[in-house]
Amino acid sequence: WEKVYAAETQSHKEKFEAELKKEIKKLQRLREQIKSWASNGDIKDVSELLDARRDIETRMERFKVCEREAKTKAYSKEGLMRSASSDPHEKRKNEVRDWITEAIENLQSQIDTQEATVEEAATGKRGKGQQDEIRKLQEN
Repeated sequence: WEKVYAAETQSHKEKFEAELKKEIKKLQRLREQIKSWASNGDIKDVSELLDARRDIETRMERFKVCEREAKTKAYSKEGLMRSASSDPHEKRKNEVRDWITEAIENLQSQIDTQEATVEEAATGKRGKGQQDEIRKLQEN
C-alpha cells in the first residue's frame, strides 16, 4: 500500500497497483480456502481460521480504498479536494500557520494582562514602590 501512495511517477504507481491486484487475487484464493477448511467438520478449533479470514478481509478492504483512490480522476471534485488535503507542503504550511496564529493569540493575551496590570497600578495610590513597579512593567 505504501509503495502505491509513495510512487513519484504515474508509471511506478501503475506498476505497484498491478502488483497489488495480483496480491488481492492471492488473498481471495486464501480466503476461499480458509472458508472451505472452516466449514469442513474435521477441524475442531476454527477460531484461528476465522481470525485469519478476518485479517484477509481487512487487507482486502484496504485494497478497495486504495483502488478507489487510484481510480479517482485528478481533476474531478473529489480528486481536487483530496489533492488539496493530501499535499504535504500544504499540510506543513497549515500546521505552521496554525502555530503562528496560536502564538500571536498567546502573546496578545499576555499583552492584555500586562496592560491591565499597568492600568490597575496607575489608577491606585502612587506610592514610591508602586511607581517603581509601573516603570518596570512599562519597560517590559
